[in-house]
Amino acid sequence: MPDDVLQIAEIPDEGGALKYRYSRYLSPDGQRWIRHGLFVAYHPNGRVATEVTYDHGAEHGLSRDYYPNGVLAAEGHYAGGRHVGEWRYFREDGTLEGSENFA
Repeated sequence: MPDDVLQIAEIPDEGGALKYRYSRYLSPDGQRWIRHGLFVAYHPNGRVATEVTYDHGAEHGLSRDYYPNGVLAAEGHYAGGRHVGEWRYFREDGTLEGSENFA
């Protein structure tokens, strides 16, 4: 994938507010967009809902989800689109709810 074909997509919600922002490129057959790089989803209030990096269409690296109030809800890593290592989950007040380990 040449760098000059990477595009930034900004997808609004029904009201025109930013819902998703991510980088992508068109598949070689021209049939679909492939996410590559940082993906950010937003809550209706404009705060970040999710941050995750894609590597040629698969989640890869640190992923974080947030409550609408901005408090971290979940955090963990992906490798090739699969959960790996420890994932931690938090309550809306920021306290740890639990964790899960993935091979």
